Amino acid sequence: MTTRVLIVDDQAMVRAGFAALLAAQSDIDVVGEAPDGARGVELSRRTHPDVVLMDVRMPEMDGLEAARRLLTPPAGVTHVPRVLMLTTFDIDDYVYEALRAGASGFLLKDAPPADLIAAVRVVASGDALLAPSVTRRLIADFAKSRPGGRGGPAQRLKGLTQRETEVLTLVARGLSNSEIAETLVLAEQTVKTHVSRVLTKLGLRDRAQAVVFAYESGLVAPGD
Repeated sequence: MTTRVLIVDDQAMVRAGFAALLAAQSDIDVVGEAPDGARGVELSRRTHPDVVLMDVRMPEMDGLEAARRLLTPPAGVTHVPRVLMLTTFDIDDYVYEALRAGASGFLLKDAPPADLIAAVRVVASGDALLAPSVTRRLIADFAKSRPGGRGGPAQRLKGLTQRETEVLTLVARGLSNSEIAETLVLAEQTVKTHVSRVLTKLGLRDRAQAVVFAYESGLVAPGD
């Protein structure tokens, strides 16, 4: 199955480089390029990509606002792509807010080409790009400035079963489904079911939002 990708970046050379790299893959089709967030949102609504590579800092409309508009579309818009944020800085408050808004992960612009290709495939498959330790560090650093364990997120935790809470904790610590299965002595399919129920109960889009939620609710503390 071919993955449709839209590239949104204000640097023409970056767009051209990414487009050439991705278009050379037999399972990836680059359906368009846009120089700013506003045109990226417009083009996404017309081309219906599976994955949008979204630069963080752009003129007209930055990547954060564009990601929000794509991930929480107005009534009547049914297509919601997965968004992979592109950034020059590994610690970036824009990226953190994008993850909170539902972006599926982020990638540094100077990452090796193979990492970009792999990232697109991971996000397109419905998973979150959480493997790099820097992603969890990003979330933990910004969670430090937000008091955990109080308010809405903490209240929503009460709707989870004990097992679901255990699974969410391990997801937030970066474990894969197979690692969680081994840790809790469960079948991997059972873990997938628990993860799905956690996301549904908490109204979360994917594992990236689950990690953010776990920190902000106080379930997991920075440094755990």
